[in-house]
Amino acid sequence: MKDLSRRKFLQKSSLSAAALVTASTLKGDPSSIHNERSAQYKYMGDFAAPKLPNVRIAIIGVGARGPGHLKFTSELPGTEIVAISDLYEDLAKKWAEEVRKIGKGQRHQNIATYFGNENMWRTMLAEVKPDMVFIATNWSNHAPMAIEAMNQGSHAFVEVPLALTLEEIWEIIDTSERTQKHCMMMENVNYGREELMYLNMCRQEVIGELLHGEAAYIHDLRSQMIQQNRGTGSWRTHQYAQRNGNLYPTHGLGPVAQYMSIGRTKDTFNTLVSYSTPAFGRQDYAQKNYPSDHKWNKLKFLGGDMNTSIIKTKIGRTIMIQWDETSPRPYTRLNLIQGTSGCLAGYPTRIALEGGFEGLTRDHHSWIQGEQIEKIYEKYDHPLYKRMNQMAKKSGHGGMDGIMLYRIIECLQQGLPLDQNVYEGGLWSSVGPLSEKSVKEDGAAQSFPDFTRGNWKTTPPLEIIS
Repeated sequence: MKDLSRRKFLQKSSLSAAALVTASTLKGDPSSIHNERSAQYKYMGDFAAPKLPNVRIAIIGVGARGPGHLKFTSELPGTEIVAISDLYEDLAKKWAEEVRKIGKGQRHQNIATYFGNENMWRTMLAEVKPDMVFIATNWSNHAPMAIEAMNQGSHAFVEVPLALTLEEIWEIIDTSERTQKHCMMMENVNYGREELMYLNMCRQEVIGELLHGEAAYIHDLRSQMIQQNRGTGSWRTHQYAQRNGNLYPTHGLGPVAQYMSIGRTKDTFNTLVSYSTPAFGRQDYAQKNYPSDHKWNKLKFLGGDMNTSIIKTKIGRTIMIQWDETSPRPYTRLNLIQGTSGCLAGYPTRIALEGGFEGLTRDHHSWIQGEQIEKIYEKYDHPLYKRMNQMAKKSGHGGMDGIMLYRIIECLQQGLPLDQNVYEGGLWSSVGPLSEKSVKEDGAAQSFPDFTRGNWKTTPPLEIIS
C-alpha cells in the first residue's frame, strides 16, 4: 500500500510538473524550467560509455517483445543474461529456461528470476546490478523503469515510446546526464533495409536538399482486444479509450527524423499542430464482438480513430505524421522523404529522381518500383545492412530487430556512441503529449522543448556506419 500511495503521488506530481511545462510553452519558452544544466551533469548526445567486453544483461517484461531481445542477444559473443523480471511466474521461468538452453551449459546458466509483484523489477535492479536492462513492458512503466535502471547503475534500453509526458522525458534526460548512463529508445524501424538505404541516399544528397517528410503508424490492431487480462490488448485498449492524440508516432517518425538529421547540427523540431477524427471504430468493434455488459462496452473511447499531426522544423521543413490502430486498412508507415531533386517513398518502395535513373526511368514523372528497385539497392544499400543482413535476417520484423540489437551490444562492447541518443528518443516521443494538447486546443500550435538545451547545434549527424 505504501508503494501504491507513492505511485499515485508521483503520478500527480508528474501531471502538475507537466502542466508547468505546458504553461511555459504558452509563454514562448517550452524549456524555461529546464533550460539550465546542472554543473555535475554531462551532455549525452555523443556520449561513449567505457567499454564493456562482456555485457551483463537483464530484462523487464517477457510477454510480447522481450523474448525476441533475449533470444537474439543471448547468442551474441560477450553477452551474459543474468536476470529476468516479469509480473507472471510462468513467463519469467519459461524464458530463463529457454535462454539456458541457448547457452548450452556454458553461458546464461545463472539467471535470477523475479516475478509475482509489481515492484520485483526494482529488487532485481538493486540485487543484480546488470550492465544494461531491456525494458519491454506497457507504456506507462517505460519512464519509471528507465529512470530507476540508470539510478541503479545500468544502461537502459526502452521499447517505444520512451515516455508518456514531457516531464517524464525531462526526468529521463536529467537522470541520464547525471548518472552518465545511456538511455536509448529502441526504434527498430531505423534499421529496416529500406530505411537504411534512404538514409544513405539522403546523406549522399541523391534527392538534393530535404524539404518534407511523411511518417505513419497505420496498423489495425483491434484484434488485440481479445487479450483482456494479460497481453498487449489488456492495457493498450485503455490507452485508446483515455487519450486523444498521436499515441505511437516513432516507428514512422524516427527514420524521417534521421534522414533530416533532426536534433543534430542542422535542424530540430519547432512546432506541432494536431487533429483527430471522431472515435467510432473501437466502440463499433466492441459492440459487434463482445456482449453488451462486457468491460470493453463499458469504456467510453475518447481517442480519435486517426490522428494527423504536422511538424514544422526550425528551418521551415515539414513532416506529416499519422497514427491509426483502428481502421480497416493495410499496414503502412508511409516513409516518404521529398527533396529538391527527387522523392523516396515506402509502401510500396518507390523512388522518383529528377533526370531519372540510368536504364530505369528518364525523369521524375514515373516511379522506379517493383523489380527495378533491386538496381537501386545494388548501388545504395546501406553498408550496415550489407554487413549484418545474413546474421540478423531471422530476427524479428525482417531482420531490423537483429541489426538494432547487434549495434547496441557492439557499441557497448567497443565504447562507441549509440546510433540513437536519449534526446532523439525524447524528441520523437514528445509528439504524443504535444499532439494530445494540440487536439484538446482545437489544433493550436505547440512548441517542442529543446531537450538538448542548445547542444543539438553542435551534435554531429549520425554517420553512415559500415
